[in-house]
This record gives sequence, C-alpha cells and structure tokens, in this order.
Amino acid sequence: MGQCQAAVAEIVASFKQLDILVCCSSEAVIGTVEELGASPRTCALIREQFETNYFGHVNIIKAALPHMRDRNRGHIILLTGISCLAYEIAPFNTRMTIVQPNIEINVLTNQITAVAQLPQYAPENNAAPLFREIIGSILGRLDAAAPTTVHDGTGHGHSNYPSILAPDRISSVYPQLSEQMKGRLLGETVQALTAIGGHDNPPGRHLVGHEAVGLIKEKLKTVSEELEDFVEVSCAVDIDAEIASPQQGPAGQT
Repeated sequence: MGQCQAAVAEIVASFKQLDILVCCSSEAVIGTVEELGASPRTCALIREQFETNYFGHVNIIKAALPHMRDRNRGHIILLTGISCLAYEIAPFNTRMTIVQPNIEINVLTNQITAVAQLPQYAPENNAAPLFREIIGSILGRLDAAAPTTVHDGTGHGHSNYPSILAPDRISSVYPQLSEQMKGRLLGETVQALTAIGGHDNPPGRHLVGHEAVGLIKEKLKTVSEELEDFVEVSCAVDIDAEIASPQQGPAGQT
C-alpha cells in the first residue's frame, strides 16, 4: 500500500493531477483447479497471485481515489481475465453453473458485517444507493418480532437492526428470519437448483428470482448499447490471425 501511495503522490507532484488509472498488474499461474491445490507450494502460488491480481488493484485504487474524489473527476480502468474451470472439466462430461440467487438468500441467511463508514460515503454526502443502505432497508423491513443479534466489537450482543449502519465501528449482524420467510427464500432457490441439477445442457449462469432476471436484462441492454458505441475501437485492436489461430482454445490461466 505504501508503494501505491508513493506512486500516486509522485504522479500528482509531477503532473498536478491524476485523470486515468489503469489497473493491469497480473501474474499468470498455469494449472487446473486440482493441480493448483495439490501441495502447500502450489496453494502458496495462488495466494501470491491473489495478492498481485486482486489486492494490487485494490491498493492502487485506494491510493488514487482520494485524489479523484477531491477533484470530482477520474476514470478507473480494470483489465480482467476469464475463469477457465468450465473448459477444464468439460472433457470429463462435468458441467459448471454459477447460480445467482436474489440478494435476500445471499445476505439474510448469513452473517452480515459492516465496517466503519468514511464520511465521503455517508448518505448526506453521497446520493448513490450504496449496498449499506440497501441492506439496512431490507433489515428494517424484517419482522420486529424476530430480533437480530448484533455484535459491535465490545463482546456484548444486542438486538437492533439499525446498528448495522453504525458509521463509527465494525458490527456484525445475524438476521433472524421468520419461518415463513425462510421457507419462501429457500423454496425459490431449491426450485431453481432442482430445475437445472443434472440437466444435459445446463446454463453457465442461472438466475433466481424476478429481481435478478430484471437486473441482468437491463445490464445486457446497457452492455449491448456500449458495445455498439465502441465496436470500431474494439475491433481495431484484434491480434493478427497468424499469432492467434482461430482453432486456439481458451488458455488454461487461472
């Protein structure tokens, strides 16, 4: 993190501003999921790769954001790869599906932890519907007759949904759902899983609930519009056919 802060400080000192941040640090570790988990050394390689490919991006973004926020201007560009697990296991007639349940099943059936909030992201300073406020709204609608246990770092638990939004400390909450709500949430997900489990040609991604379907449809519309806006730029940087043969399959990079 210190190196990232120093780099941003040097750029600002030299050019007086930082307009665009391109996150492109990447280390390739070659191997299938099973191969990469075969020994402590291979597991360590994955952890080292994660430090570079994930936390490297996180750290430089954290270093650059305060400057961009102060100027009220900036552009962050991430270069990302694609997981190849589905291709690795396909020859074994094994399929992979990413199930995307609705937000309630992911959040309300697990522990929720909120960290201290920076003032720049407080509702009065940031009009965006941040995840903290969305979760707070969901928790606020839960039946008050089923209290939630909140742990605020003091070693004592108490019941109070709004504590999850406490801006000055880390707090964890365990939602207590009514049997009716549990049944509805679990029923939707179980139905979705049984519908695709063992299917001869299951989808690569499966959505659960009307909300998820609506969000993805809207996302696809936006992506399609952006693709058309920049299609000439995208196609202008194709790798020469002599370098990348059309028969070349997906790289086994994780």
